Amino acid sequence: MKLSALLLFCAASVAQEMNVRTLIFESESSENYVELTPQKPLDLSSFTLCLRVATELPQEDREIILFAYRTQDHDELNLWREFDGRIGLYLRSSGEAAFFTVPALGPMQTHLCVTWESSSGATAVFVDGKKSLTKIYKKSHTVVSGGRVIIGQDPDSYLGDFNSVQSLVGEISDINLWSYVLPDSFIKQMATQTLSPACSGDVIDWKLVNLQIIGNVAHITRNV
Repeated sequence: MKLSALLLFCAASVAQEMNVRTLIFESESSENYVELTPQKPLDLSSFTLCLRVATELPQEDREIILFAYRTQDHDELNLWREFDGRIGLYLRSSGEAAFFTVPALGPMQTHLCVTWESSSGATAVFVDGKKSLTKIYKKSHTVVSGGRVIIGQDPDSYLGDFNSVQSLVGEISDINLWSYVLPDSFIKQMATQTLSPACSGDVIDWKLVNLQIIGNVAHITRNV
């Protein structure tokens, strides 16, 4: 389905009650994680990444990995809550990132999205549907395929090397990845759950994506 047709379909749809899978990481660990198998390779010149997250770890306590995509040689696409509470997007980088000052992530669930577009480098974060300022980051870059998507840990190598003090403690759900930048209005509607559940990511579709759970991670469903 072409992007324009998909957006028209989603705009005309209203979400109905549905079951959403949720992952719960109860304690700090270097062993508990979930690997996602995307619907298609992460070969991206633009994207929208969205998820819902809640944590009781105070922001001054430590950093938290929210999404990790690692190839053999690089951290290809990582999303972090930094020590100071900012959101950091890293694209194949050893320290260079796009940082955004946002309302603190806490025990009340937050809908978080990040958008990036290669030709301009335009990058933005959305928290509960509200957009940040736009920053220019990694212009002309491309996210390459051939890696692993890991939730709950930051792999320092392709096969692991996890650090417990970077792990996610809390709950995460509704992880969707699109190979294009969604309109601001659609992200706002997703935050309030007024879009059809059929409007999921074309790269990672949370309703369909295979989850390989390693260690002590609870996998529940809830009605929304």
